[in-house]
Amino acid sequence: MRDSGLQTTCLMVCCLFGLPSLASAFDFEEVIEKAEALSRESYQSPSQAPDFLRNLDYPAYQSIRFKPEESLWHSGQSPFQVMMIPQGNFYAHPVKLHEIDGSGVKPVAFDKTDFDYPNPELEKRIPADLGYAGIKLTFPLDGDDAQNQFMVFGGASYFRAVGKGQQFGLSGRGIAVDTGLPSGEEFPTFTEIWLERPAADSKSMVVYGLLDGPSLTGAYRFVIQPGENTQVRVTSELFFRDDIQQLGLAPLTSMFYYGENTVRPEGEWRPQVHDSDGLLVHDGQSGEWLWRPLVNPSQLQLSFHEVDKLNGFGLIQRDQAFHKFEDSEARYDLRPSAWVEPAEAWGAGSVVLVEIPSGAETNDNIAAFWKPDQEVKGGESRRFAYDLTFGGPEITRHPSGQAVNTFLGDGNRTGGGDEPGAYRLIVDFQGDKLRALGAEDPVVSQVTGGKGVEVMEHFVEYVDASDVWRLSILAKPAANEPLAVRGFLSLDDQPLTETWTYSLEPMTDLRSNSE
Repeated sequence: MRDSGLQTTCLMVCCLFGLPSLASAFDFEEVIEKAEALSRESYQSPSQAPDFLRNLDYPAYQSIRFKPEESLWHSGQSPFQVMMIPQGNFYAHPVKLHEIDGSGVKPVAFDKTDFDYPNPELEKRIPADLGYAGIKLTFPLDGDDAQNQFMVFGGASYFRAVGKGQQFGLSGRGIAVDTGLPSGEEFPTFTEIWLERPAADSKSMVVYGLLDGPSLTGAYRFVIQPGENTQVRVTSELFFRDDIQQLGLAPLTSMFYYGENTVRPEGEWRPQVHDSDGLLVHDGQSGEWLWRPLVNPSQLQLSFHEVDKLNGFGLIQRDQAFHKFEDSEARYDLRPSAWVEPAEAWGAGSVVLVEIPSGAETNDNIAAFWKPDQEVKGGESRRFAYDLTFGGPEITRHPSGQAVNTFLGDGNRTGGGDEPGAYRLIVDFQGDKLRALGAEDPVVSQVTGGKGVEVMEHFVEYVDASDVWRLSILAKPAANEPLAVRGFLSLDDQPLTETWTYSLEPMTDLRSNSE
């Protein structure tokens, strides 16, 4: 395969982690110039894979296996290697790949023999010039003799990453355009990728991407450092062909089928099924941490969390114990969280949460992104940079009490209450400040309801059996209004916990069964 020898001269480049590579004179400005020039042209959709590949079902597509020994840089001394993704199924178009090293920039030529195919009939139908659909990055996370997949670029502008010991779950995306709007979503795609070859002692690598879509183009630089957590500095330069109603920056995509705060679908034996169980937002103006458990709604649901100064947001998998899921194959307990922190002030805007009805765990039905208040007009350009971390839920560096459980029940039965049309909500909080308290400390609950919601009672108690402070709420929504509630715990008028917020539309889960 195409693998040049190590260069004898390492050209040092400054990057986020201050580590060397074998890069030549190629830099981000060249990608920016390509994106700007492309934005002045009419949009042309990328060429599609042959029908017989796009029509492969997922198991058949998965049976096409890349040969690890054909990985880019396999014969060199770099700890990083690159595996190729075949076209087929929903990987429906080629992505031009380039390698950057001390000798310059050269294309990564397609070679059909890089793959093992399930049968000779399929292999002989693969065109010799088909092209790859994306890349998988590997690094020895489990020791020098291992090459662990830690990041994947493939499908539209999607990319996924994990920390050490995790399994792939939620995805990042280059950009989101009109996600959740009735007009329909646009899916720009990475059409070209450049891979900067790291030096033998490098702990990070750089990937560049050219993005193209009907309404915009973009140049991207990813500085990537794998480890216990995988850290990515994302820098993007966007050029807008047209006005965009809802631009989504630093978008994350995940799956929530059901959880402890929803009704288990009929016939399901597993306690929970989800890649993420909540949205976390850190308001830099007020210092508030806001936690919003995810739901699988009966109809499309958009939530807007307005923030004048954003410190961070992310989709988090707080449930990390196997018994929370009992799924020995999917291992949802090993799915990563993702946390976004702007590298500079983004101004006023909203963290948007999109929840889409789903009848199966195979659908990514959750999206979260930053929507700036400033309108996006055709002919404009903008530059954004942010740090994106994939890893355990502790990547947020959240200092206050956290909601570790949310339970929902009928408010008109034993254990819930005796109020028809009401709901019992139970929220368990844990955290260092709470652990330092005793059951006799005067912790109080602060709870409010949204439009049409009557908060009938709320109280807090320490539960010794599970070492949590439990907030219990009885709330009654109006018939056609969401069950929208917010609450937190405090001591001496000082918050002890994040603000827990919950919203359940009419005809969703328990509400459809009890109204």
